[in-house]
This record gives sequence, structure tokens and C-alpha cells, in this order.
Amino acid sequence: MTQVGEGQEAEESAPPVMTFGAPTAGEILAERYELVEHINNDSAGRLVWRGVDVVLRRPVAVVLRYPGGDSATEMLQAAVAASRVIHPNLVGVYDAIDEGERAYVVREWVDGRSLRELVADGPLDPARATAIGNAVASALASVHATGMVHGNVHPGTVMISDDGRVVLADARTDGEDSQENDVRAVGGILYFALTGHWPHAEAPLRGATAGHGRAAIVDAVRDASGSIAAPRQVRAGVPAYLDDLTMDLLDPEIASPSSDVLAAELGRLDIPAEDHFLDQTGTIRFSADPGDDPSPLAAAGGRKVAIGIAGLLAVALVGLLIGISAFGGDDSPDTQPVARPSTSGAPAGGTAPAPAPAVRNLTIQDVRIIDPDSSDRAEVRNAEKVIDGDEDEGWETASYRNHGKFGGLKKGMGIWIDLGAPRTVKSLQATLSSTGASAELRAGTADFPSSSSGDRQLVASYSTTIGRPFEEHDGTKMTFNGFDADQKYQYLLFWITELPEKDSGDGWKLGVQEIKVQGS
Repeated sequence: MTQVGEGQEAEESAPPVMTFGAPTAGEILAERYELVEHINNDSAGRLVWRGVDVVLRRPVAVVLRYPGGDSATEMLQAAVAASRVIHPNLVGVYDAIDEGERAYVVREWVDGRSLRELVADGPLDPARATAIGNAVASALASVHATGMVHGNVHPGTVMISDDGRVVLADARTDGEDSQENDVRAVGGILYFALTGHWPHAEAPLRGATAGHGRAAIVDAVRDASGSIAAPRQVRAGVPAYLDDLTMDLLDPEIASPSSDVLAAELGRLDIPAEDHFLDQTGTIRFSADPGDDPSPLAAAGGRKVAIGIAGLLAVALVGLLIGISAFGGDDSPDTQPVARPSTSGAPAGGTAPAPAPAVRNLTIQDVRIIDPDSSDRAEVRNAEKVIDGDEDEGWETASYRNHGKFGGLKKGMGIWIDLGAPRTVKSLQATLSSTGASAELRAGTADFPSSSSGDRQLVASYSTTIGRPFEEHDGTKMTFNGFDADQKYQYLLFWITELPEKDSGDGWKLGVQEIKVQGS
């Protein structure tokens, strides 16, 4: 895997960045990160090492810059910002340290290849290109939801692991980019994956110039006016819907969609090759035919992103179908098909109603204990046990000696849940260790640092309550099903307000054994 700081390698003939005091294999940084092997130097002159976190015993990538201090500010700020966004399609950032004479960022090690290296073997088939574009757009949607910009989307920062996972690496915070540019770059990713050519000659890869050795990428085919050839003109077999989508994203005259809308559209197109729905539906275009009558949308602002309206309608339709479905109780199976009307009475020549989406267990991407009223953070461990599928083992609070809100010491504690991306949610069910607890479910739109201060900000921000709270519940399962069918949710907070008394009578305590979220 080319674990590069900005997705690009330096020329093989490039001189070392530093000779005096350069790191060596076996050196341990910050008493934790052991350097194992120097991989390469990136185009920004940073040293990239494969390392090991000797505390957690996991592989890491270490990106070093000499010197540290002011010259490393942008790199460190970008790393800190990136560490706050957790998403399966983003490379995890673990640490960022400035030692003055040097600074370094420690991040997830990904075994695999960059998209640039992958396409060097030849353009990708349309289905795989769509899947990669979908993953990148989904990652950007999570970044943009926090108000940040990635600013560094190109074939060198899109990485494909050996197990097929697609991750986006190395965000920048230099203020030169915008969320719209991030979205336009997804069009470049699609174009590159389909053709092997990079369409942004006016915005070359950072550090990549003509003759930059392996960092150089072939420019797109252009006519005399400088316009690029469409993917279907470069190679055969590119579906019209994917060709249209790619060219719309690259056209500055067409308003770009938001990243979440783009992710939803690419998710719709990212279906198994044996399914042929796209042959009938095609893609949703970002602009109306110039010959069409002007619509109110066009009159209001010219060529608008029609995909946004279609996306909202699709969400409303999914919510309506889910809203009329029946959701089972505690003993219901993991996957519950929505009741489908009989098609036997369909009129002659008519079509049977389309099946509604199935309600299923949603994947919980991340969980964290929220403890805003404590500074020692002693109770925030073992959050992962609430999603491990084992109801015999879970997370539990400490024992409190007095009745009330955690012995009168805290207003509450909670479990923060990240679904990885906005989802249509039907219900959340929490399995508890005993009866008598009080709790409520809240929803929010952002993540915050894992600290007492960050937890206080999170609790204050999560003001939307889902359904009715449970007061001294007489059961061990709490099911919240008051979700708005017309909205999507990514971040939830199971907030515990009262603890039950222990059976032994010597204090108050609660365990959360398992949490399941269902939706579609």
C-alpha cells in the first residue's frame, strides 16, 4: 500500500527531506509509536512510515514533517479536524504531535492501493467506478455535515483496501477550497476511474506537475477549445446515465448538488450488475433540457439541481412506506419484511405494486459513553459491549449510594450512537440489566470531542427528543419508535436520567446490555 501523506509519491530521484536526526527503524515516538519501515516521501516532502502502536498493538501510518512548529500548523490542524469525523469511508486519524524540530500525524494503516495505482492497470468497470464514487461522496457528506471541507480529493487520496473498503485520506484546512469543489472532485474521481484520465487540468494534483514521475496523471482528451471528451467518447461500455452524471458534475455551468444528495444518487445507482432497473430509470440529471418550458424552479434561479427535489421525494416515499408497516416486539426477528399487498387483483395490463423496503437491523458504526458531569472519565470504557450482539455482557455505570439522578452528582449519562451516514430509522431498542430505570432518546446533527467539555456540548446540542421518555420503566427493554418518517438520522443519544436500585439494596446502578437500531 502506498501510504502517502497526500496520496502522492515523490520522484524516485528526489533527495531526502532531511539527513540530520532523521528517524530510524525501531525508534519509538511519543513513547508509543514504533517506526517499522520507511515507505516513501510524499509530494509535500513528508516522510511516510509504517509503524506500530505499541500500546494497542495495531499497525499505523506515521507521516512526519521537518521542522515542526509554524511550518506544520496546516498539517496538524487538518489532522485534528479529521479526527473528529468518524465514517467507514474516511481514514481514521489517531494522533497529531508537534515536537518543535519535527511534527507527525498518526493515522490508520490501510493495506491496499490508491485509486491512482489501481487505475494504472486499466480503467475500472462502470459498477466498480460507481461504488468508489459512492464511497467518496458518502465520506464527504459526513465531513460537510460538520461544516468542514476536505479540500484534497483526487486519485491519490482515494484508497482501496485489499478487502475492498474504499477510504478517503488526508484532508486539508488551508482555506483554498469549498464544499462545492469537493463535490466537483467526485466527478473527477468518476471520470478518472472510467477513463484513466484526469479532467482537471486547471487544478492539477497538489505537488504533481508535468514530468513528476509516478505522480503524473494523464490529462483528459480535449478538443481545440479545451473541452474534455465524455467518458463514452473515450472508451466503450460506459452507461449513458453514468456518463451524464459525471459530465454534469464537471460542468461549472450546472449547479452542483450537495454531497449528501450526491451520495444518495450514487447509492441508488450502486446496485448489483444483475439488476437492470437503471435501464428503465436512468440517472437524475442536474439540469433541465434547454428546450423545456421554464419551470418555477428554473425561473427562481436558473439551472438548479433537480436531484435534490427528487431525493427529498424519495425520502418521503420511503418514510411513508415504512410508516405504514408493522414493527414487531421484543421477540421479533432481526429482519422484518414489510407487509406487501396482494397483486392478484391487479387490473389487466397493470403492474404489481413495488415491494416496500424491508425493515432491518442497521449497522451501528460507532458508540461512545457520554459523561458530561465527571472529569475522571472512569465510566466511559466498554461502550463497544452494547453493540457486540451479546446481551449477557454490556456497559454499566458505577454504583451510586444515594437515590436520585446518579446520587445527585450528575444530571445523567448516555450512550452516543453513530449510524455512519443519515438513515431512515424505525426504532431503537435498548436492553437493560434491570427494571426501574428512566431514560429518553435524543437526536443530533454533529459529533463533538470525547471529553467532559465535548460531552457537555453534545448533550446541549441534542435537543430533539424521539418519542416519549421512560420513567421508572417496569421492563428491561426500552423501545423508542417515535422517529419522523420524513427525516433521516445519523447521530442518536440514549440518555439515562434515573438509575434503578440494585437488588442487593446497597446502591443504585444500571447496565446497558445491548442496543439495536432498526430501519431501512
